[in-house]
Amino acid sequence: MSPQKASTKAQTARKAALKGTQGQKVKKVRTTSAFRLPKTLRLARAPKYTRKAAPRFATLDQYSVLKQPLNTETAMKKIEDDNTLVFLVDVRANKHQIKDAVKKLYDVDAAKINTLIRPDGIKKAYIRLPADVDALDVANKIGFI
Repeated sequence: MSPQKASTKAQTARKAALKGTQGQKVKKVRTTSAFRLPKTLRLARAPKYTRKAAPRFATLDQYSVLKQPLNTETAMKKIEDDNTLVFLVDVRANKHQIKDAVKKLYDVDAAKINTLIRPDGIKKAYIRLPADVDALDVANKIGFI
């Protein structure tokens, strides 16, 4: 190596030592005023044990959906005139569940179901039966007439 080359090499090493190797940092241009944290890796949960001892079963089966038939005078009039059964049902039950419960328990399809919640907090369902099924016969089969 020639002395000239060695001195230039030493000069550049000296410059680098004085200046530092990091030199100039490039500043990132911000385009919005709000700073958003970058999206980082989110791992899926891997629990060591189950938090519930056993899975919960459906609490509303057909026996708990339909509580009891209503046999007041107005309900009897509905049975005779409108071909409609009147039941007290669970407050949490919806019309589909009421329809399925009537189908399972009494083997009768419901044409239409109207529901209301009475002022005392109990839900009442008017179950309209199709024209080919007589509500009086179904009520006799249930045994409340």
